[in-house]
Amino acid sequence: MHSSEELCHKISALYPDIGKCGIDITATYDKSKKAWEIDLKKDAHKLKHYLETPDADACMEGKQCVALGLEIAQLKKNIAGNQY
Repeated sequence: MHSSEELCHKISALYPDIGKCGIDITATYDKSKKAWEIDLKKDAHKLKHYLETPDADACMEGKQCVALGLEIAQLKKNIAGNQY
């Protein structure tokens, strides 16, 4: 299993604009759900996404993180919509 730091770094590498807009990322393994809990936040905007182990493995291999990517795009859109 990957470490939370490895997963955060990989997500940041796959979605480099996350750091540009200042979104904080944390990854914690939730044993009860058997999935990684990915938390993204900036100011009052928060996103929680569960990434199951096979999806996290595929993400680490650079194969896919599609569902997470869609969630990140929505979070960025929400942030941009509230900045004037």
